[in-house]
Amino acid sequence: MASIAQPTPAARAGRAGLSALLALCVGVTLTFLALPIVALFSEAPLLDVPRLLGDPAVQDTLRVTARTNLVANLLIIGLGTPTAYVLATRRFRGRSLVVTLVELPLVLPPAVAGIGLLAAFGVGGLLGDDLNRAGIVLPFSEWAVVLAVTFVASPFFVRQAISTFEAVDPALTDAARTLGASPARTFWRISLPLAVPGLIAGWVLAFARGVGEFGATIVFAGNIQGQTQTLTLAVYEQLDLSFDIALSIGILLVVLSAGVLLSYKLIVAWRDGRAAPAPPTALGDARSA
Repeated sequence: MASIAQPTPAARAGRAGLSALLALCVGVTLTFLALPIVALFSEAPLLDVPRLLGDPAVQDTLRVTARTNLVANLLIIGLGTPTAYVLATRRFRGRSLVVTLVELPLVLPPAVAGIGLLAAFGVGGLLGDDLNRAGIVLPFSEWAVVLAVTFVASPFFVRQAISTFEAVDPALTDAARTLGASPARTFWRISLPLAVPGLIAGWVLAFARGVGEFGATIVFAGNIQGQTQTLTLAVYEQLDLSFDIALSIGILLVVLSAGVLLSYKLIVAWRDGRAAPAPPTALGDARSA
């Protein structure tokens, strides 16, 4: 049996050098990413965080953030789900252009998104004058926050939803249609139940993006305490008023972001480990349509 050639000292030295270089790159990257988070927790008065978050200005901000994100997420899910289903299951001329338009806010600078919303719905804008004549004033109102959050966050949900609906086994939907199920019943009984884990994962990403929205909101909605000031806008304002409050809000957002990220990973793991076949009652429901 031929002996296995042993690496030369030069080859061993080269491998060791490469390993050291890779370890250095990993160490620098992790240190750079972790340092701001560590600094945030080390510099903040942790024992005073509950009291600081109880400040009336922070409580107003929490209420505005909760209200606006609730409405925005209802819009994202309610409109985004059927939109994603159509884009995932239909092939038509211009589909690629439509998908690109849906994805565009992902790469659009947030401030540009805010200017675009202002140009569309502001006074003298594309629709602003017509809305004003109808008594609807959107800029610098709570509805402006809702629209800003919806605009920047919806692509995260729609993109994930498109991929999720595309992953549904067409044999199952074809079987349901063969058994006489209508397209609507096939959607409700087959496609939607199988897509739920992916839709939840997309919603988690959209929720995280919406809560962290800053640029489009401050341009289109302003920074009015109790009306349009969200958590991220409050951090910006408190930098000049109370750095400790700014740090406390930052810690709250870090904890929220970590929870969202963990939830997303758990949902993705559940989705990947979930059995592909439809639930036992799915085709039976389709048969009874």
